[in-house]
Amino acid sequence: MRSLSTAATGMHAQQTNVEVISNNIANLNTTGYKRQRAEFQDLLYQDQRRVGSASSAQNTIVPTGIQMGVGVRTASVYRINEQGNLALTNNNLDLAINGRGYFQITLPNGQTAYTRAGSFNLSPQGQIVTQDGYTVLPGLTIPANTINVSINTSGQVSAQIDGQVASQLVGQFELATFPNEAGLQGIGNNLYLETPASGNATTGVPESTGFGKTVQSFLEVSNVNPVSEITSLITAQRAYEMNSKVITTSDEMLLAVTQLRS
Repeated sequence: MRSLSTAATGMHAQQTNVEVISNNIANLNTTGYKRQRAEFQDLLYQDQRRVGSASSAQNTIVPTGIQMGVGVRTASVYRINEQGNLALTNNNLDLAINGRGYFQITLPNGQTAYTRAGSFNLSPQGQIVTQDGYTVLPGLTIPANTINVSINTSGQVSAQIDGQVASQLVGQFELATFPNEAGLQGIGNNLYLETPASGNATTGVPESTGFGKTVQSFLEVSNVNPVSEITSLITAQRAYEMNSKVITTSDEMLLAVTQLRS
């Protein structure tokens, strides 16, 4: 019976859906996390009576035909890049992006990665780095004996050095944007890599045209809405149960056939 395999594809699709939702919920408090959504497509159809075919020698046309679907498949898991809320941390090296853009990070292998998580620290050499010690481009170094660091909305970093009245301009952060942000490849640790689907990175300073602004002492929180995720989880669970019910019903029908007596 075709319904057995069709329902099995439905159960597999809803299993994927639940896995995506569970990952969203798990990252509810992950800085800069962007929620994901599973999208599905129906599979090929089997034509038992082709629509538009001739139904008689007088060229009458079949108006609807008979097409039997064979199930569903996962088409993609789409990343929703809407702005997350900004949370105050009172840490001078925490930096949020309000608007478009990604911080650029140099990985140990020399590749450039991108992130929305601006929870930065200082290396032993005074360089601004991520929590894993990766350099944040363009590689800004805070001078020794700095008593305060200020970062304006344009990404300019100034250091107030002990014993000096005027602040010293250290440098300026640069952001990167992409034609298709959903095409970035997530590699964990709040990092993404450029791919052919994302398009090439365009870099610029914060607050310039097409780029967001930097906000010091704030972090962008996850854009996951727990109420929406729980609602989606319940819907996926019910859909899974309905597909399993189809398999149970099909099995009972097959049992009835095997019990027939001539």
